Amino acid sequence: MQSSVGIRERIDHVYPSLRPAERAVAQYVRDHIAEAAELTVGQLAQAARVSQPTVIRFSRKLGFGGYRELRYVLRHPEAERRVTFDPLEGFDLNPWDDLDSVPLKAVSSAKTLLDDLSASLDQSAFRKAVALIAGASLVDIYGVENSLVPATDLFTKLGYLGLKARLNTDAYLQQIGAGHLETTDTAIAFSYSGSSSDTVKALRLAKSQGAHTIAVTNAAGTPLASWADVCLYAGRGEHTIYGNAIFSRVAHTAIVDMLYMGVILSDYGRFSTELDRSGKIIADRAYRD
Repeated sequence: MQSSVGIRERIDHVYPSLRPAERAVAQYVRDHIAEAAELTVGQLAQAARVSQPTVIRFSRKLGFGGYRELRYVLRHPEAERRVTFDPLEGFDLNPWDDLDSVPLKAVSSAKTLLDDLSASLDQSAFRKAVALIAGASLVDIYGVENSLVPATDLFTKLGYLGLKARLNTDAYLQQIGAGHLETTDTAIAFSYSGSSSDTVKALRLAKSQGAHTIAVTNAAGTPLASWADVCLYAGRGEHTIYGNAIFSRVAHTAIVDMLYMGVILSDYGRFSTELDRSGKIIADRAYRD
């Protein structure tokens, strides 16, 4: 079995560096792979006549995070060939993980993205983007699939500030709207890869009409960036799963929050008044018993 050979090779590689008790575990596992696959950490410790911490240390010296991972590989022949799948840097999801580990992984993943954003964002570009949005006659917003999450968030926030904004969720309608923009308008497009065909077409059309253009993306030198007057980069690279940037909304939504606060600060009196006005308009919508 391919897994058996792989485990034996690992054991042979680390064996000289093992302590005597760890070698006892190694010898047992090497000679009884099928049996060891069915044992709990306590049962394996008893079989090898060592302590449970020794079994765990041995597992880690083989390159696993703990005995859970080692046992999974012993029980699944294909797992020796790195069954981890990596939807995003900093978020390794393994078949031996339990649900209790997911919240911490998700939070760590989001933190990685936000740290990357903090290190990548150009303050000068950010100031320009804020000015273009605050001074626009109309803010036209583009995005498809997962990028509609930050696009919708921006549309909502600009509405609360009394700014005229438009978001069509249909990609064709985004392009049609872009083709009717004027020089006093601003178009802002969200695309993690910077290569979403429909989003690129919409921003290119907006640019051709003389509108100001902003791109929120993760990579320089992309088609989207080439049609933008201002680029806001959310990171230094692109991390995807099956071609889709599933987690892009984390950093891009943070950029939306930055733009929202930046616009308010650009004319605090005006926009704080508009925000208060919007709050009063919907004050009666709060649920009351």
